[in-house]
Formats: sequence, C-alpha cells, structure tokens
Amino acid sequence: MKINIVTKYLFLLLAVQTFGQNATFKIKYSEQLAVFVFLENLSDYYPDNAFKTEFQNSRYNIEKYKNIISKFDQLSISYSFRFEDFPYGSKKTMQTQDVLKKNLIETNNLNDFKVRSMGMIPNKTLSDLGECISEFTPIYNELIYNPNREKFEKQLDEIKKYSEEHQIENYFKTGLVFYNSSWDNSIPFEAAFYPLPNSKGFTASAFCNNFVSAIQTDLKSHKDLFSVMMHETYHIIYDEQSLEVKREMDTYFKENKSKCSNYSYQLLNEVLATVLGNGYVYEKLDGKVDAGEWYNNKYINLMAKQIYPLAKEYIEQKKPIDKNFIDQYIQLYEANFPDWINELENIMTYRYVITENEKDFRDINKIFRYRSRTEYEDQITENSIEKMKQTPLTKMVIISKDSKGKIKLLKNKFNELKNWKANPDKEFADKIFLADKSQLIIVNQKKSDLQVLINSIK
Repeated sequence: MKINIVTKYLFLLLAVQTFGQNATFKIKYSEQLAVFVFLENLSDYYPDNAFKTEFQNSRYNIEKYKNIISKFDQLSISYSFRFEDFPYGSKKTMQTQDVLKKNLIETNNLNDFKVRSMGMIPNKTLSDLGECISEFTPIYNELIYNPNREKFEKQLDEIKKYSEEHQIENYFKTGLVFYNSSWDNSIPFEAAFYPLPNSKGFTASAFCNNFVSAIQTDLKSHKDLFSVMMHETYHIIYDEQSLEVKREMDTYFKENKSKCSNYSYQLLNEVLATVLGNGYVYEKLDGKVDAGEWYNNKYINLMAKQIYPLAKEYIEQKKPIDKNFIDQYIQLYEANFPDWINELENIMTYRYVITENEKDFRDINKIFRYRSRTEYEDQITENSIEKMKQTPLTKMVIISKDSKGKIKLLKNKFNELKNWKANPDKEFADKIFLADKSQLIIVNQKKSDLQVLINSIK
C-alpha cells in the first residue's frame, strides 16, 4: 500500500467532550481486520511469514488472486494529519489507516465499514479495499481461521476470563492518573485478536481506542500478553494528554539545565509505557518484578528499570507526572547514562536527515534500523535547514556536491559553527552539540562509503 503524508488539521474527527475516568474493555475476534492483515502479509513488501506460506502452498496461489493482492498493494489508504498546535513529537499524527482498521474492528459487515469510512480516503479506493477484503474472506477462513478455530476460540475465552478476573480495566485507570490524561467513559476500549499459526510469539499494536494482537495457537502466558497489551495502551493514554499538559511537560524539559534533557525527552514515551506495562502491570499480574529484559532496546530497557522505583512510588500514591518527576527522570538519565547523548545508536533513533543523494536515506535506514521519529529532506537549502532547526531531533546533513557553498550555508545558519573549521576539499564527519541540546552531524562525502564516514564520528 502506498503512504501519503498531508499536513493539516483533521477537524471532522475532533469534538469537544466531557471526559470521565472509567473505561470498559471489550475483547473480540474481528474477521474483517484479520482478513485485512492477512492481505497485508501476502504483499511482496512483506517478508516471509506464516500467512504467506499457507497461501503459496494453497490452490489459491493463481493469477486471479495474485492480481487482487497486487491491487491491494497499490491502494493509497495511508494519509497522515499533524496536530500542529501540540509541541513537536508530543502527539501522534492522525493516520487514516489506523482509523480504517478501527472501523474494520467496530463494524459487523463491509457495507457498514464503507459507510463509516466515507471521506477518509477516496471513494474508489474505499470500494476497491472492500472488494479485496470480500474476495479474500473465504480464503482466509479456509486457510487460516478454520484450521485453528477450536484452539483460537478457546484461547479467546481464556483471555476474556483472565481480563475479568484480573480487572485489567483498572490498569487503564492507573495510566489515566499517572499520565494526568483523560478518557471519555462512553467510548469502550476494544481489543481485537486473531490467530497466528505456526508462531512462538504474538504481535501487538494500539491506535485510537483499539488494541490489536495476533496470538499464537499455543499461547501460554497471559501475563506476558496483558503486560504488552497495556504497554501499547499506555502509548494511547500518553497521546491523549491535553494540550495544556503536553505544553507543561514540554516546558519542564526545555527549562531543565541538564545537557541530557532533550534526549531523555525523546526517550520518555517508550520508557514510561515500558515502566507501566512491562514493569508495574507485569509485577501485579505475576506477583514479582520481571527479572529479564523489559524491552528489546538497551536504552529503553535500562532507563525504564532505572526510573521504575520513582514511577512506582507515584503510581501507588496516585500522583500524576509533575515537574519533580521530570527533573528526577532527567537527573537519573544524566547520572547513570551521560554518554548516551553521544552514542549514534541512541541519538539517530530520532533523526532529521538532509541529503541530495536519495541512496543515503536507504543507507541510513540500514545503518540505524531502530527509529522512533524521522524526517527526511532531499535538498540542502536555507529553507530545509531552517525547518530542521525547528525540531529537537538529531540533525544530519550529508554533503556530496558543492561542499564549499553548503558548508558556508550551514555556518550561516548555526551559531555553534562560528569557530568550526572545515576543509571542503576533504572528507570528514563531524558531530557538534547544539544549544537546543541536540546533535548536529555534518558529513562531507567524496569517495568513501557513507558507513565508513559515519563510523569515524567520535
């Protein structure tokens, strides 16, 4: 599927509401969503997976259905809308694909889905999407759902029972208090599950008021599933903080004098979701803290464990995040991990790259595979540099032509480069710490491979 980015306000999806503090959890199977995900996994853009294997070995692996998969791949259904009044990066952009998946979960047939989704994407695209899902529904049921139906439905009943017995909705309320966030109690939080055959793990994602998970047919650990489920849900609760709260938190970080305040801020969302979901919820469900890794990323994992005692104290005292919490969070980051602000593997997770060589974008994505927030520009101009300066991201400029002119332009735009000396005729890769506490990386490339130059950065 093609992805399009449009920056504007999505007024039609916003409404002024009175928020309460009680949320209901609904757990279900969504056939429509399952078929949509099935089609996604059959795409040439997806790596080998259980769904693709089942399809390729079936009688449906013929030109007719391959053409439908190709048609599905070409549908432009992903548009994004930024909330420009919120501090940069503090609120997730509205994704039309998320809303479409939400509508697949919450409707009982494709006609209702199309009516509810009208206006989100072009009508022809919406109609074609419905046709693709309709064509592949019996195929999905024959190849995936029916062979796993008995085990899956038993698991779904067990998941519902576990949720009720452990009052999972209470952890949602815990998050609302801790994040100083809010939720309209007339809107249920819906979790949609579908079977994932021949797998040893499960998937998890959350958006709008939905959690989605593909679960293996021999799921053993409900505490693992629900701690991850709440981790993803806490991202939504963080996202739903009011504009006032977002601005206050942004101010706390920006006014803090620590050199680590910016990069600790970039890490915050994932750290807090890990603290609450993989730390607090897991401990409550299992009776003890998970002694293993909480997240498969050393920066998030280590910082989450470092801040956990403080966060747990706030949670148990029913205190929301405040300036004191943020200041202590930053202090713990600087005291324990002061070198992280210089480690490329960390700071390039949040990056703004400007280069006039399109291949560089692919190379950067290969070198730094883990990414949380990225912006890419393909022209080194005064305007593109100014746009980059407005973000708190790591700023990388890769120069491969007109080095003298581009270096002069950069020196004019960054006061921190006043005394910086660079020879435009020689290759180099320099890193400069800026006043906004982000790193500026300037690469002057002649003949060397980009990775070689990046590896030379100290």
